[in-house]
Amino acid sequence: MEGGVPEADISAFRECLSLSWKNPYVLRLAFSAGIGGLLFGYDTGVISGALLYIRDEFKEVDRKTWLQEAIVSTAIAGAIIGASVGGWINDRFGRKKGIVLADILFFVGSAIMAAAKSPAVLIVGRVFVGIGVGMASMASPLYISEASPTRVRGALVSLNSFLITGGQFLSYLINLAFTKAPGTWRWMLGVAAAPALVQVVLMLTLPESPRWLYRKGREEEAKAILKKIYPPSEVESEIQALKESVDMEIKESSENVSLIKLLRTPAVRRGLYAGMGLLIFQQFVGINTVMYYSPTIVQLAGFASNRTALLLSLIIAGLNAFGSIVSIYFIDKTGRKKLALISLCGVVFSLAMLTVSFRESEIHAPMVSAIGTSQFNNTCPDYKAALNPNEWSCMTCLKASPSCGFCAADDKLLPGACLISNVITKNLCGSDHRAWYTRGCPSKYGWTALVGLALYIIFFSPGMGTVPWVVNSEIYPLRYRGICGGMASTTVWISNLIVSESFLSLTEAIGTAWTFMMFGIVAVVAIFFVVIYVPETKGVPMEEVEKMLEQRSLQFKFWQKRYSGTEKH
Repeated sequence: MEGGVPEADISAFRECLSLSWKNPYVLRLAFSAGIGGLLFGYDTGVISGALLYIRDEFKEVDRKTWLQEAIVSTAIAGAIIGASVGGWINDRFGRKKGIVLADILFFVGSAIMAAAKSPAVLIVGRVFVGIGVGMASMASPLYISEASPTRVRGALVSLNSFLITGGQFLSYLINLAFTKAPGTWRWMLGVAAAPALVQVVLMLTLPESPRWLYRKGREEEAKAILKKIYPPSEVESEIQALKESVDMEIKESSENVSLIKLLRTPAVRRGLYAGMGLLIFQQFVGINTVMYYSPTIVQLAGFASNRTALLLSLIIAGLNAFGSIVSIYFIDKTGRKKLALISLCGVVFSLAMLTVSFRESEIHAPMVSAIGTSQFNNTCPDYKAALNPNEWSCMTCLKASPSCGFCAADDKLLPGACLISNVITKNLCGSDHRAWYTRGCPSKYGWTALVGLALYIIFFSPGMGTVPWVVNSEIYPLRYRGICGGMASTTVWISNLIVSESFLSLTEAIGTAWTFMMFGIVAVVAIFFVVIYVPETKGVPMEEVEKMLEQRSLQFKFWQKRYSGTEKH
């Protein structure tokens, strides 16, 4: 799932590098736990490329859109389960054991997928991997944040997010590396077992989170770990701060908090509107359709080759990783709200560009040549039975039936042949050095669509990729932060599941162009939502955010401060 980078400015990263040189033990803790983020990102990216080859091997997957969506989205359903039970496992058994259990599930799931002999077995493996991903998404950042020095905590937790986007980028490199290897997609999905095994070994050599140990009454163990993390001059003050924090947490957790009480509290209710709303819009402007299906989208734009689709998708993943880094600079310079609005305006423009590009591709698709089709012995049955075959285009051929494909002419924009889609036909078409299409059609607008896709990522990643997570980390009153954060995480996973489960079905039902237009309309609504409901939290101390939410009213001049209380400079 596409996420964001927790708040950390450039100075925090400089201090982090300095600390790592003086005390490498801290970086070892953060990196070892951060491999969970790498696995999270890898699984998000790898399925997009593997799906191309899974379709080639299992013909029922190629012909049934719902099976393709199931292969992608069952991992997300598993992640919802993993995230739901992950919090309880982390509290009951510890963060370290939670990470190790997530790795074991990921390892088992990867092995099942690599050996799968049918789509059903593959889906079972995806569920195992999804549960592992959901658990890791809860445990890894928590472990890093509780085992990191306060002044560099943001930077070290950001390492987990960098590893998520790094894992996505790595998955595309791995996909490309195995495109010509026997078993292609089995290697792509199975290779993730290696980092999971490495993390198990590393975590077994590391201690438990000092905060968890302290809460469980194992104070001496917690103090011993804090002495390794902090310099001698800071140890006692950190031990006292940890004691006070845990005592307050225990006191707050003993209070009964109901959903009705939350919604009756104006500050919490307004915080939930803003925080959960941002996360819902983050998903429904279509980001994870790009991350899960980018090679398929590239093929829909008219690039038939699996390898070409993966190579172009690698560039998209690289831009996403770059955008996550850029956001660290802009999040505090520009402010959360302005950055979100700039991001959404760019997303609207990019989605409009994609809509126009795909619509033009559909309208100007190459025609089907009756003479060219008759040269083959396996004409598409729907084309044979058509009353108006002279009006058929490549797009008509592909939409007529999943069992039909289009063999382009030497000049791809000239009329081609509408044939039965199978391996024999694909090889016959390729023997004449002609391209074989089963997804999109040849188009002179293909590169325009790719530019639109690249712009979409460039605008989305630094803004809407990051801002919703930063706002959610700041906007909830301290005593309700745990329950509100859990509600927000559940919102993300469910929204992600809905979007990823419906994307391919929408492209078949209404067309790729109108699907992107729907995302564009959602992005326009999101702009108004941000203007009206989302406050600017830049420079507002966390303890004063609650006062700001209680006092705020709707205000359309988003560049003006809504809150005049004390600011931290």
